[in-house]
Amino acid sequence: MATGRAEAIALHDCDILTYERSLLARLIYPVAHPIFGYEFCKGYYPRVSDNKINGRVCRLLVTPMIRALKRIVGESPYLNYLDSYRYILAGEFAFRKRLLGDLRIPTDWGLEIGVVSEVYRNNSNKQICQVDIADNYDHKHQDLSLDDQNAGLSRMSMDIARSLYRKLAIQGTVLSQETFRTLKATYYRMALDLIETYRNDAIMNGLSFDIHQEEEAIELFAQNILEAGDQFLERSSEAPFIPTWNRVFSAMPDIFDELVKAVEADHQEFSTTQDVA
Repeated sequence: MATGRAEAIALHDCDILTYERSLLARLIYPVAHPIFGYEFCKGYYPRVSDNKINGRVCRLLVTPMIRALKRIVGESPYLNYLDSYRYILAGEFAFRKRLLGDLRIPTDWGLEIGVVSEVYRNNSNKQICQVDIADNYDHKHQDLSLDDQNAGLSRMSMDIARSLYRKLAIQGTVLSQETFRTLKATYYRMALDLIETYRNDAIMNGLSFDIHQEEEAIELFAQNILEAGDQFLERSSEAPFIPTWNRVFSAMPDIFDELVKAVEADHQEFSTTQDVA
């Protein structure tokens, strides 16, 4: 934004173990191509490595939770939109520069839910696409953290649940403690039903599958759905977003000039260090 040279911007995780240049090319191509007309592109890929199915938070929390919410609060274009993503928690996405000014980015693990929700609020579905960016994808895995809600997948599940609650509340959905209790029960049954599907998928593809670990994760996520609901009701006034660039520019009109200077100074220092080395 500061230099005005870029029209398309791509982001991806920096802990990808199977990274190839084609991943970035596939990710940014739909929004960079001059005739496509897409404003936002979300990447997806199979989550299989070490002979097992990964992606537990997406498979065992987000997918059944969204579908349980549709059963409880009713069908809605927003929930159908979220449910349409092949891998909604992928950290890989690209967008046109004009989206960046008003993009409100969450500061926690609700990042992916928050970003696709912001895109939904500001764009037509015809301007949004998904693209398969990798045949093989693996990255650093986190522990389930059964005994610590502030770490690992346990913390991630809490942040994601609160993010979904916030987005539904913004759209006018009334949420109460009774809603969260019903959601927990509905989610739990739907998540358990999905385990059979994942087990069959694993068998068909010759992958290992641990039913005990899958159900252990679901039990944790079910409890965190309820706990996140209590936290949402207690902290309903929190604003967990990074300020938009439009607001930053309004408060600091010279911010882009300062950013360019900082980057150039960093480049010069790096070049000097390399010369000395």
